[in-house]
Amino acid sequence: VIPLYNKEKQIKRTLQSVLTQTFQDFEIVIVNDGSTDNSTIEVEKIKDSRIRLIHQENAGVSAARNKGIEEAKYELIALLDADDEWKNKYLEVQYDLYKKYPKCDIFACNYEFVNEKHDISPTIIKKLSFEENDGILNNYFEVACVSHPPLCSSAIVIKKKIIQKIGGFPLNVTSGEDLITWARLSTVGMIAYNKNAYVYYYINTKPQQSNEPKDLQSTKDYVGTSLKQLYLTEKDIECKKNIARYISFWYKMRASINIMLNHKIPAMKCALKSIKYNPYDIKPYIFLLLATIPTKAASHIINTLRNR
Repeated sequence: VIPLYNKEKQIKRTLQSVLTQTFQDFEIVIVNDGSTDNSTIEVEKIKDSRIRLIHQENAGVSAARNKGIEEAKYELIALLDADDEWKNKYLEVQYDLYKKYPKCDIFACNYEFVNEKHDISPTIIKKLSFEENDGILNNYFEVACVSHPPLCSSAIVIKKKIIQKIGGFPLNVTSGEDLITWARLSTVGMIAYNKNAYVYYYINTKPQQSNEPKDLQSTKDYVGTSLKQLYLTEKDIECKKNIARYISFWYKMRASINIMLNHKIPAMKCALKSIKYNPYDIKPYIFLLLATIPTKAASHIINTLRNR
């Protein structure tokens, strides 16, 4: 399932990475989310009977993904952003996970970042609960608190029934819709994970990527609100503790961004929320203090902490 919006320069490369897979038993459902460029023309140039192009008025990436999932004919849904790229063994590896871990509902692998200069850099994934090349990722929130997101929108295969069970991707969310979807999925299904990177994630072509911190004042904290709801409804004590740590991590991140934006009061509020959910983490206390000193000095300290 590929959501497509104004990616005329990337969609051909993306589709070629699918068509050259070593595993060939698939359909390609492309949902054109009201593109205003030549994206659909580029798709139509590629002649393959497995490609289905569906059109809808612009409704956002979540609506496009949900439409593609609804239209998909088969049990396994492989998601792929229209500007990313699979290595040629990606689907083979994911299908092997599906066969090896039949009790799992979510299948994922590692990925690599590609920047505007086409430099490739690895992710940092820590605290996986297994030593082997692949295994069951049963501590998603613990890993997510100390790593790049362990699940990525172009490096995940999901059973159709499990993504529909949580209602698909949340609508009317401009940022973080994937993070809350992975969090919800991790509480209702088991995740099989391969440590090797089989996906190129192009950070320079994402609409919300920027070298500057985002202005959090103009955006609703949908991720934080949704995580709190997840925390309140979770009955498993250990999972509840891990969700609490992840909520703390989320507000710690927002506190640091607010500090660099010179938003002192919001930074303090986020730091206090972080402390509320994990009072044993030292960093929110540091951020609370940093919100009281000049922004330039505070930003330097935050960057130093991040690099440790």
